[in-house]
Amino acid sequence: MALSQRLDLRQGQSLVLTPQLQQAIKLLQLNNMELAEYVEGELAQNPLLDRDDGEGPAALEAVAGDNLLRHDGEAPAAPQQDGDGFGDAIDDGGRDTLDRTTTDAIPATGDDPNDIDYDNNWGSAGIEETEGVAAIGSGDLSSWSSAGGGGGGIVGDDDFGLEQMVAESKTLRDHLLDQMSMEFDAPRDRLIAAHLIDMVDAAGYLSGDIDTLAQQLGTDADEVERVLKRVQGLDPAGVLARDLKECLALQLADKNRLDPCMQALLDNLDMLARREVAALKKVCGVDDEDLTDMIGEIRALNPKPGEAFDRPLDQPVVPDVLIRRGADGKWVVELNSDTLPRVLVNNAYYAEVSKVAAKDRKAKEYLSECLQSANWLTRSLHQRATTILKVSTEIVRQQDGFFEHGIQYLRPLVLRDIADAIGMHESTVSRVTSNKFAATPRGIFELKYFFTSSIASAAGGEAHSAEAVRHRIKGLIDGEPATAILSDDRIVELLRADGVDIARRTVAKYREAMRIPSSVQRRREKAGQAVMAGRR
Repeated sequence: MALSQRLDLRQGQSLVLTPQLQQAIKLLQLNNMELAEYVEGELAQNPLLDRDDGEGPAALEAVAGDNLLRHDGEAPAAPQQDGDGFGDAIDDGGRDTLDRTTTDAIPATGDDPNDIDYDNNWGSAGIEETEGVAAIGSGDLSSWSSAGGGGGGIVGDDDFGLEQMVAESKTLRDHLLDQMSMEFDAPRDRLIAAHLIDMVDAAGYLSGDIDTLAQQLGTDADEVERVLKRVQGLDPAGVLARDLKECLALQLADKNRLDPCMQALLDNLDMLARREVAALKKVCGVDDEDLTDMIGEIRALNPKPGEAFDRPLDQPVVPDVLIRRGADGKWVVELNSDTLPRVLVNNAYYAEVSKVAAKDRKAKEYLSECLQSANWLTRSLHQRATTILKVSTEIVRQQDGFFEHGIQYLRPLVLRDIADAIGMHESTVSRVTSNKFAATPRGIFELKYFFTSSIASAAGGEAHSAEAVRHRIKGLIDGEPATAILSDDRIVELLRADGVDIARRTVAKYREAMRIPSSVQRRREKAGQAVMAGRR
């Protein structure tokens, strides 16, 4: 059979993710802070995009025309249907809510009572009374800063700011290197000490191996060990320890409290974690009072001495959705306009530049691409806002008991329930609820928090939320008396009496997830607390 070549034409259908659809999906799974960073990048590279500050008649007209992210009264874009169901995020039902949200988000004109009047705080009267600075004049901050800079001060003409008054943070490595320069005189010892300090982790522990370092430096491990002992004497006490036991021992030695009894206690930290008080007294050779004092000293030590340096700033959780009770008593869901970026397509600038670039084919293509990208960005932002509102509103509707009465009334909920209710795909709901937070009267919660598995009811009634059952278990354990510690079996009996059909292993799993010790450990701990309270 001879082989031959031929050309066939076939027609078929396939689902393709266009770049525009990929952009819409990407924007949907970003929270407001990440979205603002993304939009800043688009503003920097697209000359046809302008930032909408939400002020002035143009913004009001855009809101009134249901074109929240455009200007010049341009007609709203039609919903985009790409064949995968993502385009159904925009509908008439979501626009009304978005209109109310954006209208409320427009700041009102007038003075903000939180604004600070620096002229009142640094007025000219106070400056004129100060000797030697009468030449500053009217007390304007710019002239005052210039005078200070010109007179040899520490601030320049345009560099004055409160951030300059903040002390520079020092890392643990810098702190140790400063002490090393005074502690070691021999260059060889300084070299070894510097390498040891470079091996310190964020908690202050030695992260490397001494033998490996000795081989790298061409010396023996004993010499490295000798230098390590001296470096471990630097501040803070306990730094460069190789494990928890050595870290605590260094701190106790610094306080001159590392006696044989305390060393025996450090050698049996696992017994202390299991609260085996009787065995510890026998091993350490002390009575109840001495053991209680020793345990108190151990608890007063810092197991991570390096965390006091170069501590990362805590990033506050910024909610993407605000949930509050309206004047009519119903729950109102709105987007957090303070962190929600808004952009406009500058059609006037596009029309002006198009006239100049009409004869340049490359310039014309570039402007066309910028216009298309800008239009798609505004549509994607509009679609994202509408989708988040629809999902959040449905979550509030189905978890109304939680917002009204608390966590005990949290219902079992899965992504499919929300997706079926609003006519979207589960993947869309998953993207909306990931890494996004809602501010409610009961606190700030991630949207994923409201999705919990179900636990069957003992009486065959409505199922219970797993999160609500965990909360009930914690409440039972918190309320148990010291003389009647609840075992897992007893907790199962109490929950089944309340209509919750749960197994003992499930109770143990939930208890361990909440880092609650077992009944045996809780009994030992409360017994020890009672002994300490009686001696006081």
